[in-house]
Amino acid sequence: QVQLVESGGGLVQAGGSLRLSCAASGRTFGMTAMGWFRQAPGKEREFVAGISWNGGRTNYADSVKGRFSISRDNAKNTVYLQMNSLKPEDTAVYYCAAAKPLNDISPDERRYDNWGQGTQVTVSS
Repeated sequence: QVQLVESGGGLVQAGGSLRLSCAASGRTFGMTAMGWFRQAPGKEREFVAGISWNGGRTNYADSVKGRFSISRDNAKNTVYLQMNSLKPEDTAVYYCAAAKPLNDISPDERRYDNWGQGTQVTVSS
């Protein structure tokens, strides 16, 4: 099991930036691929970004490419999501997720078995 706690959400104007953090404990974090997902009101949860266990590979949803950046610090058991040039359509609850053992980064949420409680991001126009 991996326990995940997100932080850093809030209210920001369009064009602004936020940095989300996800602190992990439990199963060996440094060997686990991680992902960020989001869920807007009335919509299904969707993949935002993923990062491999050593940070060597990343993957992004087309809607956030060039604006968002995922990174991790295995010494601190933390994964980050830097969000720039935010748009009102980025408004959602953002979730951190840990991939199942031996699973690589993936946009398929079924490959993740531990989730944080979520942090709200609201972008005003």
